[in-house]
Amino acid sequence: MSISLRIARPHIVCIGGGTGLSVILRGLKHFPVDITAIVTVADDGGSSGILRNDLQMPPPGDIRNVLIALADTEPLLERVFQYRFENGNGLKGHTLGNLMIAALKEMTGNFTQAIQEMSRVLAVRGRVLPASEQDVVLLAEMVDGTIIKGESKIGKVGKKIRRVFLDPPEPRPLEEAIRAIADADGIVIGPGSLYTSILPNLLVKDMTESIRRSRACKMYVCNVMTQPGETDHFTASDHVRTIYDHVGGKLFDYVLVNNGVPPLHIQQRYAKVNQALVKPDIEKLYKMGCQVLADHLLLHQSVIRHDAERVSGHILKIVQERLRQQQSG
Repeated sequence: MSISLRIARPHIVCIGGGTGLSVILRGLKHFPVDITAIVTVADDGGSSGILRNDLQMPPPGDIRNVLIALADTEPLLERVFQYRFENGNGLKGHTLGNLMIAALKEMTGNFTQAIQEMSRVLAVRGRVLPASEQDVVLLAEMVDGTIIKGESKIGKVGKKIRRVFLDPPEPRPLEEAIRAIADADGIVIGPGSLYTSILPNLLVKDMTESIRRSRACKMYVCNVMTQPGETDHFTASDHVRTIYDHVGGKLFDYVLVNNGVPPLHIQQRYAKVNQALVKPDIEKLYKMGCQVLADHLLLHQSVIRHDAERVSGHILKIVQERLRQQQSG
């Protein structure tokens, strides 16, 4: 593909999990880009954890949310896919979407193939790939030396995290994910839970090395709020430094940070559950070798979220500018 065509419709790879990645994808799918979402498979809670244990399959929950975020479907189909059973022996707590993905995995014999089939059903705009098809367990070492096993437990113990790691230590990456990274024009990591959604992807074998080798522009979308049990009192540079400590050095060209402030009553409501705005300590990010894009990136109604359309617009402009520089160079 020529550079001029890539500028018109660049290939963007988004890496993460949880609600943060889904929010960004809901905005990005409306822009002229080709999207590949690479999603963590370390979840072990709720419906995902039960299916993971019962059927020896990767957890479908984060995959389900990303599929819906990229889907071009009727609102009713989305509601059905996201429906969580409230009653029923064996059904209570499961979402219909998780069960459908599990059924397709049993039918096709392959988790990635099941995701592709579900993508067709939901008319997904882009590709959704697991970071690995292996059974991966996330563990955390706390500053007091305690080891916590299981993604769903890490944020609940009330101790400061020293590091997270995977079991097995270097799970095999999905080859399609590695190829997507190599072919990308832009790579977006975050937002999302730092230790339990972002880092599990980067700790998969060859994932970080592939990102570094890629000629793509590498961007980190920093969280707008701290997360109790994971990033209490963290600034933007603390998020980046934590990632660098885990992956062995610099990874990002750009860091996108929020400098907007929600109304005081919303801040006070979050303070009651020990959450605060992430401070955009821009000078520290510059000293870490990152270019910084700071803007009012908030949407706040019942909850605070990234403004997906605004963030997506910035991502596209950054990638297009990098492609123009490559073309002129």
